[in-house]
Amino acid sequence: MTTVNRTAAVDLATFGISILIIGTGLGVVLIGPTVLMPVHWDIRGDADGWAGREIVGLLIAGLGLFNLLIAGGIGLFAARSGDPARRRALRFGQLVVLLTLTGVSLFVGASSLSGAVTIRTAIPMAGLSLIFILTGAFLGRVGPNPVVGVRTPWTYKSRLAWDRSNRLAGRLLFLIGLAGLVSAPWAIQPFALIALIVAVIVAAVWSVIESWRVWRTDPDPQPF
Repeated sequence: MTTVNRTAAVDLATFGISILIIGTGLGVVLIGPTVLMPVHWDIRGDADGWAGREIVGLLIAGLGLFNLLIAGGIGLFAARSGDPARRRALRFGQLVVLLTLTGVSLFVGASSLSGAVTIRTAIPMAGLSLIFILTGAFLGRVGPNPVVGVRTPWTYKSRLAWDRSNRLAGRLLFLIGLAGLVSAPWAIQPFALIALIVAVIVAAVWSVIESWRVWRTDPDPQPF
């Protein structure tokens, strides 16, 4: 598949998937279940917030709209870039947003509409882990931008810091997701779900520290 075809495929997927999510959300508003549905789960994975179909539908539609605006916006900036390397890096950013927000939309929609009173079971944990795997697989290839990746003052002043901290974040997310996916069928809950969340937080903090460390040793950083 040529670069042009891949670009068109990502743009088409961004538009089509976003419209599908928005349409699903609006459908829930109009003809969704009339009972209260879970919309929030605590750190143990138990539902602690409930809402009617209007709120659930608008939440799903909002995720679709957010996907369209953010992923589509990055794609627009990529199309207007005259630098092939930057254009390619932004396309990876678009792909990360598309995969992540689509995964979150599916996870939230399925959990709410199924009336899941807990997400500390094998299938939800596997779903979360898969989102981390897909995000981590491409995060390290994302170029500097204002919405995706490890965005710290140091990554904006050092391309080396951006590249290394995002590669680290991507690898950590991928490994965390892989571990969660493999262990999901027999993991002890709610400890496994809590461990998954804590691991992602640790990975985020580690990546931020890495951005500062690499910036300090960069021989050619931009001045503040």
